[in-house]
Amino acid sequence: MATKPKKKNPRLASGRKRARQDVKLNAANSSLRSKYRTAVKNVEKAVLSGDKTKATELFAKMQGVVDTIADKGIFHKNKAARDKSRLSAKVKALATAAA
Repeated sequence: MATKPKKKNPRLASGRKRARQDVKLNAANSSLRSKYRTAVKNVEKAVLSGDKTKATELFAKMQGVVDTIADKGIFHKNKAARDKSRLSAKVKALATAAA
């Protein structure tokens, strides 16, 4: 039975406040992380389906989402740049293949 040990409540008021804030921050970060991954996934799906117009449209939206989230520090800027670069290449390849 590998159960996580129960977290103790902080004694100091500042520690209790920090714990409360961490819950909210964690929820916000999780939401943003999900938004990032969904945006990337949507572009990949459009590329796989071969829909050039939809892929380029979603790619444009995805760039904004990825940049915003990287600026907030949720994901590293290099990861964001790498994801954008790879998807850009896929979208361009789709455009040249369809042309």
